[in-house]
Amino acid sequence: MNIFNLFKSKDNKIRMSEMVLMETTNRVYLKNLALNICINYVARTIANSEFRVMKDKRVERSVLYHKLNVRPNTDSSASDFWQRLVYKLIRDNEVLVVVTDTDDLVIADDFQRQRYALYEDRFTDVTIEDYTFQRSFMMDEVLYINYNNEHLSTFLDALYNDYGKLFGQMLDNSMRFNQFRGAFKFSDGGALDEDTFERQKKQVERLSQIFENNSVALAPLTEGIEIQDLSTNSAQRDESINNLVKMKRDMVDDVAKILGIPTNLIHGDVADLENTMEAYINFCVNPLMKLIADELNAKFFEPEEYFDGNYINIVGINRIDPLRNATAGDRLVSSGVYSRNEVREKFGDERVDDPEMDRYMVTRNYQYVDDDEETIEDNLVDSDEGGENE
Repeated sequence: MNIFNLFKSKDNKIRMSEMVLMETTNRVYLKNLALNICINYVARTIANSEFRVMKDKRVERSVLYHKLNVRPNTDSSASDFWQRLVYKLIRDNEVLVVVTDTDDLVIADDFQRQRYALYEDRFTDVTIEDYTFQRSFMMDEVLYINYNNEHLSTFLDALYNDYGKLFGQMLDNSMRFNQFRGAFKFSDGGALDEDTFERQKKQVERLSQIFENNSVALAPLTEGIEIQDLSTNSAQRDESINNLVKMKRDMVDDVAKILGIPTNLIHGDVADLENTMEAYINFCVNPLMKLIADELNAKFFEPEEYFDGNYINIVGINRIDPLRNATAGDRLVSSGVYSRNEVREKFGDERVDDPEMDRYMVTRNYQYVDDDEETIEDNLVDSDEGGENE
């Protein structure tokens, strides 16, 4: 673009509208960039979890287990389904899952919720891709999860309103750094009559086309025209790019803090990784898992079934590593606080169908608490003698 076009009022009006559109686009781009990075990070974490259908303290491999962990519907895998569900839950602050006539679980793209004070809420105009259900759904017929973070979008809109303006300006400056910018000096300049102005304008436009969108450009040395290079130096260009990268990082940090994601974790920093992961699990992952598990348990099990030990347990990144915590597990068993089956449950493993695994043990010799004192003393003596013989 050359400076002569700025003198035209018609083109100037067009540029004003383009500037307004660019400003809005930059704001939306920044918002989507930060949201997508953070939400996809959380969504991938939840998608790698196992949804265990528990019955009598054992995992039941049923049709429901298959739906939750393998194939929720005919068109998506379980990983895709849960990743999309978490993304939509955080992005829209709510998500609706409909159970079809073929017992498939599908995520609604759009719906209307009719609220009632003393009765179940009703969902109408439920749309999945290009299909809209002609019927309505009551609350007990669907899975509905509310993220309870209604101020997220409002906060981001206000935050990135200013960020969008600044980012757009910085982006324009960064793009101009690689462009040729110069001043043209004509030997017959000074007399800006109409004929001279039009002739000089055409000459500048011809030369501008040579440099425009060309990584390598050659221009002839024209007699009577002197070109002065006004391009920005490389130091200023690098500084602008660094500021642009820093600004994008700061915006991602703002969204990560809202969602409870440690900022160093979202950027891949490995410093103090163990404590960072613990904070991420406690303040971001576990609350989301609790929301999802509560809705699944409320809709798939009656209260009596839930009280009898039938429920859905989500095991994923929050699972305790048994190898790294073997010493702690050993102390829990040897102190008689937990049985071995209970420790297995703590580590996210299934119970073993063996009565011995449900017995409580004490001391370093792993004696059963229901043994009589004489048996315990005999065992202690045998243990001491064995140590001396060795």
